[in-house]
Amino acid sequence: MSTQGRDIVFLGTHGQYNIGDELLLDTFLTQLGPQHRYVVNSYDPQFTREQLAGRFEVEVIDTAKDRRALLGALRRCDLLVFGGGSIIKELYASTGRNRYATLLMILAIVTFTRRVVRKPIAMLNVGVGPLRSPRGLRLAKLILSQVDLLTVRDERSVATCRSIGVPAVAATDAVFSVDREFLLGAGQPPTEQLTPDDETGEDPRRVRVALNLNYDIENPDSWEQFQARLATCLEQLDGQCPIEVHALPMQAGFKENDDVKVIDAFMARLPSVPFVRHDLTSHRDAARLLASCDIVVSERLHAIVMAAILGVPSLVLAYDVKVRELAKMLGVEPWCVDINQSIDVDDVRERLVRLIAQRTAVGGQVESRSAELREQARANFDDARRWASR
Repeated sequence: MSTQGRDIVFLGTHGQYNIGDELLLDTFLTQLGPQHRYVVNSYDPQFTREQLAGRFEVEVIDTAKDRRALLGALRRCDLLVFGGGSIIKELYASTGRNRYATLLMILAIVTFTRRVVRKPIAMLNVGVGPLRSPRGLRLAKLILSQVDLLTVRDERSVATCRSIGVPAVAATDAVFSVDREFLLGAGQPPTEQLTPDDETGEDPRRVRVALNLNYDIENPDSWEQFQARLATCLEQLDGQCPIEVHALPMQAGFKENDDVKVIDAFMARLPSVPFVRHDLTSHRDAARLLASCDIVVSERLHAIVMAAILGVPSLVLAYDVKVRELAKMLGVEPWCVDINQSIDVDDVRERLVRLIAQRTAVGGQVESRSAELREQARANFDDARRWASR
C-alpha cells in the first residue's frame, strides 16, 4: 500500500472541550497516519493546535469564523473526511438550536465538495440518527448519497441508512481501536484495586463511583425526575454499601449546562455522600480517573467506551439511541437504564449493588468484548487507509 501523504480536510466537533470528541480527533489522525497533511476545524483553534502540536502536520481553522478558509481548503485537498460522532442527526430541543442545523450545515459542505470541487468524501465510524421527521430523513439521504466511503458505528445506524436507500458498512466506535496504553499513557503505575479485608471480608474503603451526567437528553421532560430518583438511589446505596462519588466531567465549558455544572448541582442533593471533584482536561486525565474507580455511572458514550477498554464496569445511563446501541454492542443490557423514562429507584439501586458485587467479572467481560471490537475497528481503519491511498 502506498504511504504517499494526502492533503486531508478532517471535520468533526473539535474545540468544544469535550473529552470524547477530542479523543476521536486524536484517534483518527493516529490511525490515518502522520504522513498526511491535515486541515482540521475547531471552535477553539489554539486549543486544538496545542492538542496536536509536534505530532501531526496540521492547519487548524475556526469552525464558526473561517468559512472562506474552509472553502479554500476543500478546493486544495485530496479528500474530505468526517470522523466519528453522531453527525447525521436532528438536534434535541435541549440544545436550544434548530433541529436541522447540523444536517443543513453538513449538506452544504458535502454538496460543495461533491458538485463544485469534485473531491472524494468519507464518513468514518459515524452515528446516523436520531432522525425523527420526514424532513430529517430526506436531508440525511441527500447527504449520505454523495459520500464515497460510509462506515457507521452501530446496527441502528446501518438500519437507518438502509431505510433511506443508502448502503453503509457496519463498523464500531473509532475509539475501540485504541488500547489501554494509548488511553493512560506509557509508564503508568498499576491502579489501586479494591480488595476485601482478609479478616472481616469487608471492603477496606468506600466503593469509588465515577459519575458522569449530560444535560442534553432525548426527553428533556424526564430530566428533573431522573435526577431526583438517581439521587435517592445513590443515597440509599451509600447506606447499604458506602460509596465515594468522583466527578467525571467529559465536557467542561463551551455550553451553559456543561458536565461540571450539572454534576456539581446534582451532588448538592447528596450532602451526606462523600464527593470528589476532578479537573479533567484530556482523555488521559479521564482514563486515569476511570482506572482508579471501581464502577462507572455514566451517560456519555466515550466515558463508557474508555471504561470498557480499561476493564471498569459501567451502569449505563442511556440518554439517547447511540448509548442504547453501545450497551447492546458491549452486551451490558442488564446494566443499562433508559433515563428518558421513569426509573425505579429500588431496581436501579439493586442493579448497582449487584454490579459492585460482580465488578471483577463484569469488568473482565467488557474488557474482553472491547478487545474483540478493537480488532473490528482496526480492520475498518485498514480499509480506510487503503481507500485514502488510492
